Amino acid sequence: MVIISLIAAPGALERQVVENLRGTWGGSEIVWLSDGEAAEFGVPGRPETFDCVRAELDLLRIDLNPVQQDHRRKRLLLADMDSTMIAQECIDELAAEAGFGPQVAAITAQAMNGELDFEDALKSRVALLRDLPVSVIERVLTTRIKDRPGGRALVATMKAHGAYCALVSGGFTAFASSVADRIGFDEARANVLAEEEGRLTGEVIPPILGRDAKVSALTDLTERLGLTPSDAIAIGDGANDLGMLDLAGMGVAVHAKPAVAQACDLRISHGDLTALLYLQGYARSEFEGPA
Repeated sequence: MVIISLIAAPGALERQVVENLRGTWGGSEIVWLSDGEAAEFGVPGRPETFDCVRAELDLLRIDLNPVQQDHRRKRLLLADMDSTMIAQECIDELAAEAGFGPQVAAITAQAMNGELDFEDALKSRVALLRDLPVSVIERVLTTRIKDRPGGRALVATMKAHGAYCALVSGGFTAFASSVADRIGFDEARANVLAEEEGRLTGEVIPPILGRDAKVSALTDLTERLGLTPSDAIAIGDGANDLGMLDLAGMGVAVHAKPAVAQACDLRISHGDLTALLYLQGYARSEFEGPA
């Protein structure tokens, strides 16, 4: 049995759209997880026309996903930070302060779409931050970094149901620690910017946390918690997230770069981060914490 999940912005999911699709695919009874926002029904297998219908609904800003019925509620969340749990790329915001904003942003976009090697791209961008005062980080955190809507509810709800939540970022601990504390993660892993006498040196302290390290984080955490990768949901938007997205029982491309979205069967392009709860079968009435 495959669960067909439809998620849109609050009030944007029309009942007739869901009912017509259920009728076309011969689905089971519709379950509304949130009226006007999230609904689902079961079908015996993935419909042959699924991809065509997904493309049509994408134009209507509706996320259509096929979810396996078994073990939907995951016991481990691994989340990327930049452009996933927060709306910005931290290194781009630092570069803007240093006067290299457009140059670094272009490299970031290429690296996240898999067009450049992540480690090389990270080193070249960080090198441009040389001599930037460390104090700038706090200013960027306060004035430029914004959480994506729904993140606190996602983490609070999963933790309330016994899940462990880890922020696993190819960004920097100077940001990840603060973001993790604010949103409610149990731990954060990220890269460390080298500094000397109150200024950035333009280097990253090895080892660099990239694609392989994110996979290792998933493996380490499942072993430590007595779980398996099938117990995990991993979310991210960049090419360096694909390894953990592929390994996790539920890997979701969230507002992802085109190449990453195409590589993932589960995608959230229009809903906020509470969509990750709907994919796991949570109803809005079960949400914890602020949306």
